[in-house]
Amino acid sequence: METLLLALGLVLIVEGLVYALAPSLLEQILAALAQLPPDQRRLLGLASLAVGLVMVWAAKQLGA
Repeated sequence: METLLLALGLVLIVEGLVYALAPSLLEQILAALAQLPPDQRRLLGLASLAVGLVMVWAAKQLGA
């Protein structure tokens, strides 16, 4: 449960920083994502999920 709260908190921090520091960049990224076909967006999402899982696993192994 602690890991889930830590992970969600970190996601909110990173997302909040993007909205606070670079809102126009976020709009550009969303426009670029809208141009991708759904299959490529799905693959990007799955790749992000896999990288995130590895990062959380590694953090737990290091004692987080």
